[in-house]
Amino acid sequence: MFKKVVAGGTFNKIHKGHEDLIKTTFNIGEYVSIGLTSDKFANLFRAEKVLEYKKREKNLKEKISALNLHDNYEILKIDDMYGIATLKEDLNAIVVSEETLPRAQEINAIRFKKGLKRLIMVVVPFAFKNNRPLSASHL
Repeated sequence: MFKKVVAGGTFNKIHKGHEDLIKTTFNIGEYVSIGLTSDKFANLFRAEKVLEYKKREKNLKEKISALNLHDNYEILKIDDMYGIATLKEDLNAIVVSEETLPRAQEINAIRFKKGLKRLIMVVVPFAFKNNRPLSASHL
């Protein structure tokens, strides 16, 4: 169990892969910080428009509640791919998917350059549907 754990994403259409990531984050963290991408950042690299931030935040809170996870968490709006992970000194671990592992490695490199402690990287395996990794863009 880690004291403070971080995870992040767009969480546009919450699927099994998101659920696995969320459950893992809450199961290993006493306190969880979730970075949720702003509307502007979320739409920068996507072909289809994402749901607006308030709707995604509401859906995420409802999913956390439906999964019966602890309520010792915060959801923070992020405007870049690193969010709070390169800023907060007191974080212990980051939970990522196999797809976003390179981002966690970048985060640790930035933290190291800033003199911050590297985060333990916890990787959640892909969830599959029809022999393809689940992704919101495939739903």
